Amino acid sequence: MELRQLRLSGFKSFVEPATLRIEPGLTGVVGPNGCGKSNLLEAIRWVMGETSPKSLRSGGMEDVIFAGTATRPPRDFAEVVLSGSGAGGEELEVVRRIERGAGSAYRVNGRDVRARDVALTFADAATGAHSPALVSQGRIAQVIAAKPEERRMMLEEAAGIAGLHVRRRDAEGKLRQTEANLARLEDLMAGMGSQIAALRRQAKQAERYRALSDELRGAEARLVFARWRDAASAAEAARAAAALAEEEVRAAQAAAADAQASQRRASSSTAATMPARTAIAWRLSRRSSRRQNSGLPISSVNAPGWKKIAAKLTG
Repeated sequence: MELRQLRLSGFKSFVEPATLRIEPGLTGVVGPNGCGKSNLLEAIRWVMGETSPKSLRSGGMEDVIFAGTATRPPRDFAEVVLSGSGAGGEELEVVRRIERGAGSAYRVNGRDVRARDVALTFADAATGAHSPALVSQGRIAQVIAAKPEERRMMLEEAAGIAGLHVRRRDAEGKLRQTEANLARLEDLMAGMGSQIAALRRQAKQAERYRALSDELRGAEARLVFARWRDAASAAEAARAAAALAEEEVRAAQAAAADAQASQRRASSSTAATMPARTAIAWRLSRRSSRRQNSGLPISSVNAPGWKKIAAKLTG
C-alpha cells in the first residue's frame, strides 16, 4: 500500500487544517521537541483504526481532540484523512472523525463503514495500526523485548497474511456464536415440544367439548320440541273436551227448560180441570211438599191466612 497524503484538522496540536504530502522517495519532518512530529505518526495509526488511548499517549480517545490553550478555544471534533492507493492500484481514501460525546465514525471512499472494515482493509494491504512498518518512540525496544506471540504477529503482518488471520478469528467467533445459538435453539425446541404436546391435548379436549356441546344443544332442542308438541296436543284435546262439555251443558239447560215449561203447562191444566176445593187442597199439598223439600216447617201450611183463603173460596 502506498500512502500519498495526510490531512489533519483538530487532531491534538493541529488545531488548524494541515496537509502532509508523502512524495515518492524519502519524506522527512524536521522540528524541535514538542512541535508535533510524533502526532503525525499517531494520526496515521489513529485513522487506521487504533482503539487504545495509551498507544496514542492519551488518557481517553476524546483526548486526541484539540483541548484549547490560553489564547485559543478547544475544538469539538477531530478529523484525519489518509489518501493513498491499494494493492491493486485503486484509489483509497480513509476518513476518521470523532466528536465529543458521539464517538468515532469511519468513511472509506465516501461510504460509511465499521472500524472492523477499516482494519481488514489495511490488514489485506499488509499494514495497519500495529504494523511493524510504523515505528514510534520506544518501538525499537518493544520489538527487541517482544514475546514470541508478538514477534509472530509482526512476521505475519510483514508476510501480508494478517488479514487472513483476522478473518479466521472472525469466522471462528461467528462459528462459536452460531454453535451457541444452535444449542439455545435446541433448548427452545425441547421446551416448545412439551408445550406443543400440551396444546394438542387441549385442542383434542376442545374439539370433544365442541362436539358434545353440539350434541347437547341438539338433544335440548329435540326435548323442547317434544314438550311443545305434547303440550299442543294436550291443549287441543282440552279444547275439544271443553267444547263437548259446553255442548252437553247447553243440551242439559235446554232439556231442563223444556221440562220446567212442560211441568208448568201440566200444572196449569191440572188446576184448571179440578174443582175449587180440590184445587186448593192440591195446591196446599204442593206447597207443603215444596216446603218440606226446602226444609221449612210443614205446620206453616195451616197458617190462618191459608184457612181464610180456603173458606172464602169454598163459600
